[in-house]
Amino acid sequence: MIPALATLLVFQLLGESLVLALGAPVPGPVVGLALLLLVLVLKPAVLDALRPTVQTLLQHLSLLFVPAAVGVMQHLQRLGDEALAIGVALVVSTLVCMATSAWTMLWLMKRVAPKEGPKP
Repeated sequence: MIPALATLLVFQLLGESLVLALGAPVPGPVVGLALLLLVLVLKPAVLDALRPTVQTLLQHLSLLFVPAAVGVMQHLQRLGDEALAIGVALVVSTLVCMATSAWTMLWLMKRVAPKEGPKP
């Protein structure tokens, strides 16, 4: 379990280091996960070593939401003061995400669909 946790933390550190060095506007853990995905694709045997630890972490994933909930409660007044801006941002970002997903799906369907001749 310790080697698997160390592996996950090393990839997070690599991601943070790359983001800091390149000044990328992406969170370091996201870059670390992308690097881990690349390693897992290239060397599937690594997955077998990580699987038990990762499954245990996923079983207790809800515990990771406790700090976020505490932060929301601490800033409840600020959230109330900026409710309109937050609401507009949520609605607009949801609509943009839905439109982008639909466009991507249509694009993929056109690429994957078998080439058919004209229908009689």
